Amino acid sequence: MQMTPAMTAGYDRAITVFSPEGRLYQVEYAREAVRRGTTAIGLKCKDGVILSVDRRISSKLIEVDSVEKIFQIDDHIMAATSGLVADARVLIDRARVESQIHRITYGEPITVESLAKRICDIKQAYTQHGGARPFGISLLIGGIDRHSARLFETDPSGALIEYKATAIGSGRPIAMEVLEEKYDENMTLEEGIKLSIYALAKSTSGKLNYESVDVAIICSEDKTVKKLSMDEIKNYVDEALNILEEEEKKKEEKENSEKDNNNE
Repeated sequence: MQMTPAMTAGYDRAITVFSPEGRLYQVEYAREAVRRGTTAIGLKCKDGVILSVDRRISSKLIEVDSVEKIFQIDDHIMAATSGLVADARVLIDRARVESQIHRITYGEPITVESLAKRICDIKQAYTQHGGARPFGISLLIGGIDRHSARLFETDPSGALIEYKATAIGSGRPIAMEVLEEKYDENMTLEEGIKLSIYALAKSTSGKLNYESVDVAIICSEDKTVKKLSMDEIKNYVDEALNILEEEEKKKEEKENSEKDNNNE
């Protein structure tokens, strides 16, 4: 039987309750908040891991550096966010605390997987308790530990999946098409940065602004988070936009050629 709005209203309140269809509407709404968020892309390369984000600066009056979408959690771990920024800030703060608790307790850095699971435990708890709502945020948690490069995507439900390359946010469908077509496990950090920014440019239909792009990497050698400078990012963005422009010209030429052939 198809559920009507009136029938689902009781399962659509502040308390997260299963509907007769087995759905958690509040969790689905939280995922919708992520789908409306800015696009973030993560890649594992043979010599490190990359996170890149389109910060979507809405006004030229905004101080660009104040819009933070990639966060350093520990020396060897970073996270990119998409969704409600305030929710992300709370989870990032908690992740930093968990990382330091582990370091003090066990005398060694926390692994990327352990940190991702702890954050997901917190997310999952907010899908069960009355009077609370799920976090409207997804995190891409990447880093280097004793298991080499790792990249996890965390869902508002508390689920997590490890990826070789993935994307979250509004541009996810297009970015995933690019990654599935062009990603190679053996690519270098340099190649990975180019691919991630190309995917961002593609997901914005070539309207990417280098000032709104943020990129961070962790190299396998030093296992330390490093953010790219604005000048470095500008070069990559210009290259990606040039490639898109060339592809668009070739596409138009092909379409015109096909039209001419059909007219003949």
